[in-house]
Amino acid sequence: MEINVYSIEKREEYKDILSHFIKQSKKFADINLYPLFNKEIAKNNSPKTYGKTFEKYLSNGYNIALTPEGKLVDSFEFAELLKGKQTINFFIGGAYGLDEEFKNRCDIKISLTPLTLSHKIAKIVLLEQLFRGVAINNNHPYHK
Repeated sequence: MEINVYSIEKREEYKDILSHFIKQSKKFADINLYPLFNKEIAKNNSPKTYGKTFEKYLSNGYNIALTPEGKLVDSFEFAELLKGKQTINFFIGGAYGLDEEFKNRCDIKISLTPLTLSHKIAKIVLLEQLFRGVAINNNHPYHK
């Protein structure tokens, strides 16, 4: 299983904790992080610009937009989303979220929590839940 996490950010922070969850997940899935920032975003920091930046990364895989108004799932429902898929792409918008047009092109919209999270913290929560999800699906004792 290949899991790609695309996020809008100038620089990737919290590398130690992100690396920890990637390493923990390695026996079940390959997780790749793609922090994206370009001149267009610097010039026009908006949901529409984020969507245009992500557009070329929509693939034949299963595409998941992270958004506050998305479906709120628990860890078991999240694990179900991962089952039976070869490639999964997650999209985390910048400070202004994702535009409706892009979100509607994804297979599903989910919310990690009803709380408002910065995109950098959302990425940490996502990686922890990815490890938890693959652990659940593989009967690993992490999820107690």
